[in-house]
Amino acid sequence: MASGAAELDNMEIQSQNSNTRWENTDNQVWDDTTVTAKLFECSRIKALADEREAVQKKTFTKWVNSHLAHVSCRISDLYADLRDGYMLTKLLEVLSGEQLPKPTRGRMRIHSLENVDKALQFLKEQRVHLENVGSHDIVDGNHRLTLGLVWTIILRFQIQVIKIETEDNRETRSAKDALLLWCQMKTSGYPEVNIQNFTTSWRDGLAFNALIHRHRPEIVDFSKLTKSNATYNLQQAFNVAEQQLGLTKLLDPEDVNMENPDEKSIITYVVSFYHYFSKMKALAVEGKRIGKVLDQAVELEALMERYERLAAELLAWIERTVAIISNQKFANSLAGVQHQLQTFTTFCTLEKPVKFQEKGNLEVLLFSIQSKLRGLSRKLYVPGEGRGISDINKAWAQLEKVEHEREVSLHKELIRQEKLELLAQRFDHKAGMREAWLSENQRLVAQDNFGYDLPAAEAAMKKHEAIEADVSSYEERIQVVAELAMALEAEGYYDVRRISAQKGSILRQWGLLTELVGARRARLEQSLALQTIFQDMVSMIGWMEEMQAPLLSREVGKHLLEVEDLLQKHGLLEADVAAQSERVQALNQAALKFCELEGYQPCDPQIIRNRVTHVQTCLEELRQQAAQRRTELEASRHLWAFFQELEEAEAWVREKEQILASKPCGRDLSSVLQLSGQHKLMLGELGGRRALLHQAVEKGEQLLATQRPGTAQLEEKLREVQQGWKRLEEVTGTHQQKLQEALSFYRFSAETDDLLAWLRDSYRLASSDDFGHDECSSRALLRKQAAAAQELERHRAPVLALRAQLARLAAPPRQLLGAQIRVVEVEQLYGEVAEVAVLRHQWLQDALAVHCMFGEVRACEGWLDEKEQWLSGMHAPQELEDVEVVKHRFESLDQEMSSVMGRILDVNETVQQLVEGGHPSASEVQSCRDHLNSRWNRVVELVEQRKDHLSSVLRIQNYLLECTEIKAQIREKRRAVEASQCSSGDLGGVLALQRKLSTMEAALVVLEPKLLELQQEGEALATSHPAHALAVLLHFEEISEEWEALKSTLQGCEDSLSVARRLQQFIQDLDNFLTWLVKTQAAVASEELPSNLAGAERLLSQHVALKEEIDRYEEDYTTIQEASDLLALEEADVPCLSLQHWLQKLDVGWNKLLQMWESRRVALVQAHVFHLFLRDVQQAEACLYNQESTLAHAELPTTVEAVEKAIKKHKDFVTTMELSMPRTTLALQAGESLVRQGSPYSERAQEEMAELRAKSHRNFQLAQARTQQLTDHLGLQRFLQSCHELAGWMKEKRPMAGDPAAKPHQRWLRHRALLAELAQNREWLEQIEQEGRQLLEEKPELAGSVRKQLEEIRQCWAELESTSQARAQQLFEASKAEQLVQSYADLDKRLVNMEGQLQAVDAGASLATVNNQLKKLQTMESQMEEWYKEAGQLQAQLASLPLEPASKEAVDEKQNAVGTRIVRLIEPLKERRRILLASKEVHQVCRDLEDEISWVQDRLPLASLRDPGSSLQAVQQFIKKNQNLRRELQTHQARVDEVLARAGALASLRSPEVDGVRRLLERLRELWGALREQTEQRQQLLDATYQAEQYHFDAGQVEAWLSEQELLLMNEEKGKDEQSTLQLLKKHLLLEQTIENYEETVAQLSRQCRALLELGHPASEQISRRQSRADRLYVSLKGLAEERKARLEQHYWLCQLGREVDDLEHWIAEKEVVAGSPELGQDLEHVTLLQEKFTEFASETGSVGNERLSAVNQMVDELIDYGHVDAATIAEWKDGLNEAWADLLELMETRAQMLAASHELHKFFSHCKDLLAQIEEKQQRLPEVAARESRSSAGALQGVLSTFEHDVQVLVSQVRQLQEGAAQLRTVYAGENADAIVTKEQDVMRAWKELLSSCEACRLQITTTTEKMRFTSMVRDLISWMEGIICQIGTREKPSSQPALSQSPAQASQPPAPCPGPSDERSP
Repeated sequence: MASGAAELDNMEIQSQNSNTRWENTDNQVWDDTTVTAKLFECSRIKALADEREAVQKKTFTKWVNSHLAHVSCRISDLYADLRDGYMLTKLLEVLSGEQLPKPTRGRMRIHSLENVDKALQFLKEQRVHLENVGSHDIVDGNHRLTLGLVWTIILRFQIQVIKIETEDNRETRSAKDALLLWCQMKTSGYPEVNIQNFTTSWRDGLAFNALIHRHRPEIVDFSKLTKSNATYNLQQAFNVAEQQLGLTKLLDPEDVNMENPDEKSIITYVVSFYHYFSKMKALAVEGKRIGKVLDQAVELEALMERYERLAAELLAWIERTVAIISNQKFANSLAGVQHQLQTFTTFCTLEKPVKFQEKGNLEVLLFSIQSKLRGLSRKLYVPGEGRGISDINKAWAQLEKVEHEREVSLHKELIRQEKLELLAQRFDHKAGMREAWLSENQRLVAQDNFGYDLPAAEAAMKKHEAIEADVSSYEERIQVVAELAMALEAEGYYDVRRISAQKGSILRQWGLLTELVGARRARLEQSLALQTIFQDMVSMIGWMEEMQAPLLSREVGKHLLEVEDLLQKHGLLEADVAAQSERVQALNQAALKFCELEGYQPCDPQIIRNRVTHVQTCLEELRQQAAQRRTELEASRHLWAFFQELEEAEAWVREKEQILASKPCGRDLSSVLQLSGQHKLMLGELGGRRALLHQAVEKGEQLLATQRPGTAQLEEKLREVQQGWKRLEEVTGTHQQKLQEALSFYRFSAETDDLLAWLRDSYRLASSDDFGHDECSSRALLRKQAAAAQELERHRAPVLALRAQLARLAAPPRQLLGAQIRVVEVEQLYGEVAEVAVLRHQWLQDALAVHCMFGEVRACEGWLDEKEQWLSGMHAPQELEDVEVVKHRFESLDQEMSSVMGRILDVNETVQQLVEGGHPSASEVQSCRDHLNSRWNRVVELVEQRKDHLSSVLRIQNYLLECTEIKAQIREKRRAVEASQCSSGDLGGVLALQRKLSTMEAALVVLEPKLLELQQEGEALATSHPAHALAVLLHFEEISEEWEALKSTLQGCEDSLSVARRLQQFIQDLDNFLTWLVKTQAAVASEELPSNLAGAERLLSQHVALKEEIDRYEEDYTTIQEASDLLALEEADVPCLSLQHWLQKLDVGWNKLLQMWESRRVALVQAHVFHLFLRDVQQAEACLYNQESTLAHAELPTTVEAVEKAIKKHKDFVTTMELSMPRTTLALQAGESLVRQGSPYSERAQEEMAELRAKSHRNFQLAQARTQQLTDHLGLQRFLQSCHELAGWMKEKRPMAGDPAAKPHQRWLRHRALLAELAQNREWLEQIEQEGRQLLEEKPELAGSVRKQLEEIRQCWAELESTSQARAQQLFEASKAEQLVQSYADLDKRLVNMEGQLQAVDAGASLATVNNQLKKLQTMESQMEEWYKEAGQLQAQLASLPLEPASKEAVDEKQNAVGTRIVRLIEPLKERRRILLASKEVHQVCRDLEDEISWVQDRLPLASLRDPGSSLQAVQQFIKKNQNLRRELQTHQARVDEVLARAGALASLRSPEVDGVRRLLERLRELWGALREQTEQRQQLLDATYQAEQYHFDAGQVEAWLSEQELLLMNEEKGKDEQSTLQLLKKHLLLEQTIENYEETVAQLSRQCRALLELGHPASEQISRRQSRADRLYVSLKGLAEERKARLEQHYWLCQLGREVDDLEHWIAEKEVVAGSPELGQDLEHVTLLQEKFTEFASETGSVGNERLSAVNQMVDELIDYGHVDAATIAEWKDGLNEAWADLLELMETRAQMLAASHELHKFFSHCKDLLAQIEEKQQRLPEVAARESRSSAGALQGVLSTFEHDVQVLVSQVRQLQEGAAQLRTVYAGENADAIVTKEQDVMRAWKELLSSCEACRLQITTTTEKMRFTSMVRDLISWMEGIICQIGTREKPSSQPALSQSPAQASQPPAPCPGPSDERSP
């Protein structure tokens, strides 16, 4: 009940906490980012809390006013108006319907506190829990608590009464959940409405509208609402609820349409909807009870008269209809019969059903009359004579008989006419197609238009083959037409003469067509063969002409790659020539055969012979040219290939020699290995190159012997390559020997260093004094010690082999000495590590036994102390809450005791083991165990006593508390009912009383079951607790008395309740409306005019809001008018004159209000527009003033950064000016608009506009001047800045060059950095000088200052540079000496520190201590090794550095001291490692033994368990646990053996430290043997039990599965279609396969049964019976599966066939649409595209259709052969499908022929167009050919002319083919097509003749020009050659370098270039 107040408390606390955090942030030191985030978070939380509080306040205020309106009260401020308690008291009286104590009228605080106390006391009496709410909080106006109080009141009186029962489980929900469920139920089914809470689910407003639409759909159009327009949705819902439903508008749209709406506010508003609609439903139920008993007598009389009339009309209609349809005369045509059938069908489907319905209505009407008469106990009605139901039924039966006879006759006649008409249509259709096809094909085969080239002949042959195929396939279709004609004649069709004549005509045309086709094919084959040969000859001649150009070339290549490429290309040419020769011979022989033919000649024989001769001549010329060309290319290739080989060999030798000379021998092992691998690769590569070099030398000698041109340099080249090869072999051998020696030494050093490092680590670990501080640490150390011992043993052999390896090394003496020292160190360190490891293992085993049990004992005793103290001081409480707390603590105590008991048992077992093992502390351990056990027993007894006493007290207290609560509830409800009887008679009182009674009835239904349960519980308590029996029974008697009194009071209140509120509601609505009307008129009549824009917008928005409010109240106005009319008629005591007077005032005031609003709106709009203009002008002027001020106060900066910043700032400023310009423009446009509209403010607007334009123009001029000024100033400042920076840098560096104060090394480092900076900044100086010169050129007025700056900078730079160079060498030497002395001093300090650490040697008391000592020792050894290396490095530096005598003496002294200390520290380090390793071994062994003993003891109780389990699951769990245990034992065996071996080895030593090891060793052996024996015995027992339980489990599963499958197979479902049947069949097949697979399961079960019987199991007979039952179930299941499978397969086949037939018929219909298309194409491309698509379509359709049709026919045949029940229907499907397919094929053939004819015509037109375009293109190229005379050579002109003439010659055959095609087409086409053909042909011939004449003229002109150009070219080439020879002779120079010397003889030996002759011009 008080959940709302609690929530408000939580929110207030959160708000206070957030405020506290806000206030404390000033005292914390945060960075900027954190502070910003925290401040934002705090402010956001506070804002949200304030926003939520404001919404709640507004909502609660409206809610309170809605209820206070019933008593004519109202509040304006929720916090202030509730402070005096008066309004709070009134609110509670209205809500509860009870009379509260009269409030005190005083205004003092004490009076307010008293009034509020009365209200709060009333709430407490109503069982409203008010937490932390007092009267002073409300009087003080506490916001949080005031809101919480109001919310608590809403919960108690509005929400708590809501109870909803769900239909599924009859669960009763209350309060918030019930309200949410009610909303979900009412809005279910509405789109985009999903109510899951009372916050975000209501944001879009759809939920509110859905609630209203569900109960009042006429007032809300939900379909027009959208989720995106949330504000409109919310406003619509709130307005409708307020205006139509009378619900107060508690919320505004902005309160809900927010991110997190307030839940309490929405709940408050939704509750008002719930109560309103609940009341509306109750009133509707009352209205439905009124109309059941009215007008029965009058209605019965009307029904009787209606029956008589309808019966007479129905009998007359039946008589007329029987006479009409008895006529059996039919029409003699299909249309007539169809019309008669349609008329009959109309009668059956339209007229008769109506009459049949009338007949049924008559029966129902008569039955209704009789039923009503019986209900009224009146005499039954008897219809008139002949109008009874039986008479009507007889007449109707006669009508149906006549109707059936008529229907049968009509269908028979219709079928006959349809068959005849269908046959006639098919004949006409097929005959028409056959005649058209025959005539078209006869015309085609009568033409010999074969063409004069191969493409035309091939096209003609393809066309003829298509015609033949068509003709051969058409014979069957001709026969089909004849058969159809005979069928029509046999049936006596009325138009049989026409059909016979048409059949004869088709047969005659068919015979003529077959004769024409045969003759045409013979002629076409001859023409095709000849044209094929001619085409091949033309192609061959063209190819030979193309081949001559590359064969005549004289280019033989300038290098090897070019020669190879030329040879490859020539080889391809020769292969092509050889291949084409055979083809030429075959073509010639085939062509000559056509000269000997007789009869039809496809061509003139002389033409054939001429073409054969020409082809043979061209071939012979081509062969000769190819042979000559190959000889030249082969000679060039040999020479260039040898030169390239020599150059590659020389470059390779030179590269490898450089690599070997620069390679080092390596600094470490990895680098030596890498170099060795590289050298091996080098040797392999060297061997491969050697053989290649010998071959190259031999080849060179052969070439020298040939004495060819270009071999002069060959001998010198060979000699250089051989010398380089010898040098490479010598370098390779030397490098290999060095690498081998370095590799051996570095390998040995690396192995020795690794072994030494490992031994140091092992010694540090073994000598550690850490033996563990507890059990876990000791065990871990023992395991680590064992692993270290094994690792030590593995390293024994490598240590012993070190000296032998050292003896085999060959290295420098210094390196060998260092290696020998490391070997000695390794041997000594290994012995020390072995000794220390043994000792440490023993010590670890001794330490482990100490830490076993004391930790566990201490934990248990601490827990016992705590619980014993609590139990001793605990007393049984008398209050129920205290008893519950104590009980909960005892439940927790039980869990803790279970856990502690296990721990105590573990402690006892551990103590027993320690005592039996003879541990030194055995007596102390036993006393500790006994003390722990005694304390445990005392605590257990004490707990049992306390729990028994507490249980009895708890039951009695619970019962008494429940009785008190029930009695208080009953008494409260009775008091509320009694108080409601005295409430007032106004509307609010009546509604409150109704709500209260409904709430009370629901509460009584819930209480009654609780009373029965309470009575039973009281009797049981009185029996079990006699001492408290009287108190228990008395409480229940009091409850019974209160219950009876409540029921009697409630019954009396319900009897006295009546409804009287309509008149009061109307008067209240009228009063509210008149009040609003007066207030609104006063608001509209205001004459206030705005003085600024904000005022104008405010007044305008207020005026618009008034209009919205007026619109909302318009419906209220209409409602009041309607209600007044209704009350004037219904209410007798209404003062009619007064009411009429007020209504007239209402009409006048309403009309006046509308007029006033409109006049006010016009004035406000004008003022608003003017103020908008003023605002824009002010903003623009402010912007312009700021710009002007900025430009006026701008100054020139004195630095580069300032200038650049100023320029950038000015650019931004100019951009800002440009961006602000639209604002000025908009302001000016607005002013001009005001002037044009004639506004009263136009004069002022013009003044503002003029001033604004002037300011804008002036600012732009100032900005341009400022830009130029800044640009000029930037260049000067950049130069000055660079000069100042460089001067400052040099001034800063000048003292550093000569600073003597610092140390030498520091001075050297600083000086070196200075030199680097000088070198880097040289470019800076040059750049400054360049900038200065450029500045002098651009701005001469700055020459003085610029030159002065440049001279100063040059002078400073020279001084700094000279000083720095002089100081550099001096500082370098001093720095090196100082570094050496300091390094030796630091090393000596570190050695002294290590000596101090080695003074004390501690062996370690535990494993952990020893390990720590070893780690420290290893660190020392590593440091020692590093320091040794550092001393060597310092010595090397000293030797290479030239020092003064004093410095050298100091350094030598430091060096000797360091060497002495290093030698003195080696022996103490070795001794300390030996001691620590021995101690570590002893401690580690003890730790491992203790770990293993504990592991065995943990698993021994599980192995000794004797319970085998009572079920299969229990047995399996036991087996799994035992198997896991066995696996653990097997896995752990190796570990135990290893520990025992190590411990035995250590126990054999005679030392007091190993006594503990011996004891632990014996204990472990004993426990390990016992554990293994117990585990094996446990496994045997579990195996025997498992077999029997497994069989029973498997048998039960098998029987359950078989029964389940039997139920599935008994299902008779077959499936409604193919898909469902297929699914059923698949499921059945899976089920059948499952059954088959299950056979193995049954067999396996049988084998289990036999195995158990053979073993003689006690339950053998029961097992045998169960097995027999399972076998019978399985056999029966398989029989059912076979039967169901047969039924499903037969049904599936039928569905599949039906689908295939439907799909194929639909597919054929789609293809018929495509095949019947009339489109024949618009041009050649279109026709070709149509032909290709149709050919593809026909091919695809034929193949797919035949395949699908065959599949369907095969399926039909199989089903009929199978004896399917629907065989007749299947046969009909087959016949219809085959006939549709035949029609489709015929239609496709017709379309193919039509497309072929169209293609021929369009092809001719396209050919003409292409030929004209080619002729025109050639005509256009003639001027271009002639124009090349002035800029091309003679050969080029001849080539261009030849190419052009060849292109023209190609057109000759095309023109000839065009003429032949035109002649053929003219014989085929007539009319417009023939004229178009002639026109196209004439255009082409005319253009062709013009082209030929132009070509002849051009040829003559080019021939003349070519001769002139050839002569000129020869003269020019001779002159050029002679000039080149003269230049070569006169410019011979002496070589200046070695490369030039090597090249000069070669150049001199080369002959001069040959003189160009006439043949050079002809070469390409």
